[in-house]
Amino acid sequence: MRSTKQCLFLSVILVLAAAAPALSAESLAIVGGTVHPIVGEPFVGTVVIEDGLIAAAAADAEVPAGAATIDATGLHVYPGLMDALSQVGLVEVNAVPATDDQAEMGTYNPHLTAATAVHPASEVIPVTRANGITHVLVTPEADDDGIIPGRATLIHLGGWTIEEMAEPDTSTLVIDWPGVVTRRFDFRTFSIVESPFKEAEEKAQKAQNELRDWFDAARHYARAHAGERVRAERDLKLEALAGAIDGDRPIVVVAQSKRDIEDAVAFAEEQGVGLVLAGGRDAWEVKELLAEKSIPLILGMTQSLPRNEDDPYDRPYGVPGELVAAGLKIAFGSGAGGGFGPGGPHNSRLVPWEAATAVPYGLAEEDALRALTLWPAEMLGAADRLGSIEPGKIANLVVTDRSPLEITFRLEYLIIGGREVPTTNRHRTLYETYRAR
Repeated sequence: MRSTKQCLFLSVILVLAAAAPALSAESLAIVGGTVHPIVGEPFVGTVVIEDGLIAAAAADAEVPAGAATIDATGLHVYPGLMDALSQVGLVEVNAVPATDDQAEMGTYNPHLTAATAVHPASEVIPVTRANGITHVLVTPEADDDGIIPGRATLIHLGGWTIEEMAEPDTSTLVIDWPGVVTRRFDFRTFSIVESPFKEAEEKAQKAQNELRDWFDAARHYARAHAGERVRAERDLKLEALAGAIDGDRPIVVVAQSKRDIEDAVAFAEEQGVGLVLAGGRDAWEVKELLAEKSIPLILGMTQSLPRNEDDPYDRPYGVPGELVAAGLKIAFGSGAGGGFGPGGPHNSRLVPWEAATAVPYGLAEEDALRALTLWPAEMLGAADRLGSIEPGKIANLVVTDRSPLEITFRLEYLIIGGREVPTTNRHRTLYETYRAR
């Protein structure tokens, strides 16, 4: 009897496994649409996908025999968009601690990886990808006075498990730069707490020196463990930090003010590490320095208020265009600061429109699209796999009725890893439910 039940149980498991969709379709062709490759001029043609990768993209590309097809006549084909700094999948409801894995306790956590806390079944993910976002850099947040919250991971917004979603070799160290903070909001007293500038400056300098000590300790640790006979005790934090700062990958440093940006640039140069600046609220004030050092930026939400009372009302709108005109590459991230309301991962879906807001204020539409596709991929060392429609790249694509920069655009088809993904989500379900009441 037990053997029969076991056989039935195994049969059910096999049937369910067979019914589960594969990560990527074997062969798919998007035919007749206007293709926007990002690296070249748009053309009307065909995009062929095989085994999850783009096999061909041309006006005269042949459709393989037996391939599934999508008729994109009158539609547009773009690379999937990217949220370059986000907490998507790490939090469901901010007010419910059990669903919030954005931050860990402790000042230095270089051994923690954001991917381990991502919830693949999060309702935020379908809502985000319904606006054309197919992949995000998921990063942990610093808690209170945290400086190294952990390592970010580039993930695709499709898949059953984090192993299917995470893009290999994209672990990126994140540093929340310890800058001078004279005013902060205290959630315990629900009030603004102010500190004297001298006191805040000394606190920032102490934290920055401590960060240098961590980098030195990590390198000493790596040398001590390089030989065959190692007597030193294993330290997971130093081991992770040593691997992150001595590799080929840049580190992401979150800094907002002019002074903090300058200090972060000097620190990266001193330590000999590549730098991607995130936040960059006052980056326009040091754009010449950033251009000279070829430092790319992940900007926060453009739809924000000016920081200073004497700033023009459109200062946040014009910064992206001003930086690109100075020769810098930019991207946009929902977790990089700025914006109205609660922000965070629940606003990741708005990233395309944050870029669009900058278009009337000096950012060319072509550059806005690059900032959502190719440029963030280049910053994070993933441009050989993502960011444009070219043979050999991962087939993350969106088929739309118009530019995704337009708030009225409609997403017709969503392709992630070569597989068509449904565009249904909680927002649409609730809308349709109550509309039909």
